[in-house]
Amino acid sequence: MTGNYHNKTVSLIGLGYIGLPTAAAFAMRKVKVIGVDVNQHAVETINQGKIHIVEPELDMVVHAAVTEGYLRATTSPEPADAFFIAVPTPFKGNHKPDLSYIETAAKSIAPVLKKGDVVILESTSPVGTTEQMAEWLATVRPDLSFPQHAGEQSDIRVAHCPERVLPGQVMRELVENDRVIGGMTPKCSEAAVGLYRVFVQGECIQTNARTAEMCKLTENAFRDVNIAFANELSLICDKLDINVWELIKLANRHPRVNILQPGCGVGGHCIAVDPWFIVDSVPDESRLIHTAREVNESKPEWVLSRIDRAIEQFLDRSPEAMNSGVRIALLGLAFKPNIDDLRESPAMHIALRLNERNRPLMIVEPNIESLPSALAQHHLVPLEIALSSADVVVILVAHREFECLPDLLRPNQQVIDAVGILKN
Repeated sequence: MTGNYHNKTVSLIGLGYIGLPTAAAFAMRKVKVIGVDVNQHAVETINQGKIHIVEPELDMVVHAAVTEGYLRATTSPEPADAFFIAVPTPFKGNHKPDLSYIETAAKSIAPVLKKGDVVILESTSPVGTTEQMAEWLATVRPDLSFPQHAGEQSDIRVAHCPERVLPGQVMRELVENDRVIGGMTPKCSEAAVGLYRVFVQGECIQTNARTAEMCKLTENAFRDVNIAFANELSLICDKLDINVWELIKLANRHPRVNILQPGCGVGGHCIAVDPWFIVDSVPDESRLIHTAREVNESKPEWVLSRIDRAIEQFLDRSPEAMNSGVRIALLGLAFKPNIDDLRESPAMHIALRLNERNRPLMIVEPNIESLPSALAQHHLVPLEIALSSADVVVILVAHREFECLPDLLRPNQQVIDAVGILKN
C-alpha cells in the first residue's frame, strides 16, 4: 500500500468492464472507493456485493470490498481525492469518435473537485482527448487552475492511462501488466503513477498524455493489421481450395513467422474501434491501418455468403426442406471465446443479418442468460439440442464448450467453421 493514499478516497466514473475491476483493485488494497454509474441496476447490484458483468474472480473481490466497507456505488459523483474516468468512447457515424460520454463524465465531477485532486482518463481515446477533457473541467470550474493554463502549478493534476487488459483475465492483468501513464505535465504523471502503484505490480512508465493516447491506439492497430492478414489469407485459401488452418500451421514452422488464426471478423470495444481513431485523425497517413479495418469489417459478410452457399447445398440434397425451412444453429455470439461481451461482435452482426432475412435460428451462447432484444424472436438453446436438429451449423466463436463438436456433429449437416475448431 502506498502511504500517500492511506485514508484517501478514489472515485471510479463508469462501472463497466474496466471501471468496476479497477475499483475492486483499489478496494483490495484497503483504499476507500466510490463507484459512479448512470445505470441504477448496476449500482444496486454492486451495493449488494454482486456484479453485473462476467469476469472471473471479480465477484469475490467485489463482495469482500462491499462487505468490508471499502467499496460502494452511487449514481452521482461525490468528493474524492482522485477520479478515474472509464466510460465508453463509441462512434457517432462514419467511424467518427463520440466523446460525449467523456464530456458528460468530466462535467459531472467538476463541481466536486478541489485543489490537489487527480483526474485520470482511462477511456481509450483519440489523440488530444485528455487535453479536451481538461478544457471541459476548466469551463465548469474557472476557480481552479488546470495544466493547460497553469502548467506545473495547476490545482488539478490531469493524466491519461489506457487500460490494456484481456477479458477473462482482467483482475490478474490489472495487477501484473505494465502501465503507460501520460500526464499533461511531469508532475501530473508523477501523481498518477503514485495512484497506480497502490495495486500495479508491473512497471509504471511515464510519458506525456498524447503519447499515452497514441500508444493504446497503436497497440490495437498493430493487432488489427495482423488479424487482417490472417482473415485475408482465409479468403484467398477458400478461393484456391486450400485448408487455411493447415497452411498457417505449416507456415508458422518458420522461425520468424507467427500468423494468427482467422475468425469471423474482429470485435470488442478495442481492436474493432481504436484503429478508426487513428484513421479519423490522419486519414492520408494511415492507409494500411484503414485497409486492415476494411478487411476485418468485411469478414462477417464473407461468412454470410458461406452460410447462403451451405443452405443452397443442403436444399439441393433435401428439397423437401424448402417448405419447412432450413434450420440454422449459430454457435457463439460473444466477440471472443469464453466471455459474455457482445460489443462490436462480428458473430452478433452475422446473427442480426440472418435475422433480417427471417432465417430460423437456434443460438448457442453459453456465457449469457438471455438473447439481446434484437434477437428476441429466436431461441437461446443448449448445444446438444441445437446440434440434434440443425441442418446448417455455423461455428462463430471458439468457446471451450464447443471443443466436443467433432463428436456431436451429424454426417448430413452442413458445417461452416469460421474459427478453426474442426481444423481438418
